[in-house]
Order: sequence, then structure tokens, then C-alpha cells
Amino acid sequence: MKVGVVGAGGVGAACLMAMVLRGSARDIVVVDRTAKRAKAVATDIRYGVPLGPRIDVTEGDYGDLAGAGLVMITAGVNERAGGATDRGDPEGRLKLLDKNAEIYRDIVPRIVRAAPEAVLLVVTDPPDPLADLARALAGHDAVLSTGTWLDSMRFRTHIARKLDVSPDTVEAQILGEHGTSEVFIWSGARVAGVALGDLLRRRGADEADFRKGVEQEVRYANIAIIEGNDASQYGIGIVSARIAEAVLRDEGLAVPIGAFSDAHGVTLSLPGVIGRRGLREFYPPSLSDEEQGLLGRSVAALKKAGERLRKV
Repeated sequence: MKVGVVGAGGVGAACLMAMVLRGSARDIVVVDRTAKRAKAVATDIRYGVPLGPRIDVTEGDYGDLAGAGLVMITAGVNERAGGATDRGDPEGRLKLLDKNAEIYRDIVPRIVRAAPEAVLLVVTDPPDPLADLARALAGHDAVLSTGTWLDSMRFRTHIARKLDVSPDTVEAQILGEHGTSEVFIWSGARVAGVALGDLLRRRGADEADFRKGVEQEVRYANIAIIEGNDASQYGIGIVSARIAEAVLRDEGLAVPIGAFSDAHGVTLSLPGVIGRRGLREFYPPSLSDEEQGLLGRSVAALKKAGERLRKV
């Protein structure tokens, strides 16, 4: 089981650390445009590897990705460097698209030449339109976006904190774009199988206030993190490691995952099953009329982003 990580910046290093701690793969290769940085990150983490599962962590070039079952792409300009940290900017992460698309046009063909069978996992922001670009450049459909799985974890966590319960008892999903048009699926939110709305009514809580507070915290979680620590990296590192495991082990894991939807014509997040070749199938969700409309708006935003790429 071999994984490649292209990009050894903060997010790439967090992905690498998470995989090492979880024992996600037997071999991990780190590639960066600055070979010295790739070597430094791989060497630093390698010194701690003897305390965990047997893993070989090495730095390399694109040719060293040969045989990888999955390649994570984390390279690119992040939100702080790209000026995408304004809560009032409706474009959000899409502000990074043009610059990061340039980077992808360079690196994706190199990855595919070295590892034509690898699933590509797009981690760079904005991941959904970049996944569409990677899919076109790769010439195959084995492309995933980290999508809204992290957003969904944030959603669960903030609901749990407000209710003072464990997040693993909460079921809640965010679908659509990993960005400002993301859709909170309140109609499907459950706590230990109990509908969240029913639970809030039993507690005498104001459901509208509850929703507004959670959405505010979740929607701008990345910006709040960046304001204190320059980059939002550790949560996405853990999520990326878990996706790698599901692919390498052909698990059939069902989560909100970013992949190309024939029905919508773009990459977006829906409940889907992932395995050895990436997405196996989407499970079309049951949505309220309001949520269905919001999902349509999210699809429109992603299609508009795709049009930007095609004009270049």
C-alpha cells in the first residue's frame, strides 16, 4: 500500500503526519517543488516512525510515485496567502482557483505519467473545481475531492458541543460545494437516531437560533483557525488520511465525498461510497424543498467556476 503526497507545505505535512500516526499506508512518498523541503519534512517525521506501525516515509520526485494506489495533491496557494479570509467575500475559497489551476496544469500530468492507476485525491482549495480540472487532465474518473467531509465533521462537532454530547453520536451532513454555498442538511440531522428538531423541541430550545449559531461557527471555522494559526491543516490532514485508507483497503466507506456527478455535471459532495477506484456510487439524499434549492444554487456556483477554467 503506497501513497504519494504532492506538496510538503502545512497541509501536506499534516496529511503525512496523520497517515503515519494512523498507519494508513506501508509506503509514503513526499514530493515538493522544493526538494529540500520535501526531504526536511520526510526526515523529520521519519524519526518518529519507529514508535508506530512499520511505515517507510521517503522524499522523492514524480517518478517515485510509481505504484501508488492514491496520490494526495496538497500543492498550491492557501487561503491566507491567496487572500481568501474575508468572511464577507461570497467568493470564498474560489478566489484561489485561477492560481491553483495553473499549478495543477503543471503537476497533474506528471503524476499521471508516473502513477496512471492511482486515485487522485484533491485537497488543495478550492477542491471541487480543481478535481474537475484534475479529472480532465488525468483522462480518467478516479478523482476525488476531500469535499465537505471535513465540513460535516465540523457540523457534527458544533452540534455536539451545544448539546453536550459526544460527536460520534451525531449524524449530520453538509453537501454541495466545500465553500460559501455549502448546504447544511438539517432535515437529516440525528442524535443517537433521534431527529435533532424533535430533541430541540423537547428541550424547549429555539431551533432557528440553534441553527444560526451552528452555521455561523461551521461556515467560518477555517477563517477562525487561520486567524490564530496561519493555516487550517490538521483536520483536513486527518480526513485525507481516512480517505486514503478507504481507497487502499477498498472499504466501501460511505461518507459525504466530493466526486464528479453525472446528474449535476460537476464535482460536488453527496453521500457516496468510496473504494479502490475512488467513487463507487452516490446515494442520492432525501432533502427538503429548501435544501434542494440550496443544493441547486451550490451546483450553479461550481458550474460558474468551471466556466472560468475553460476560458483560460
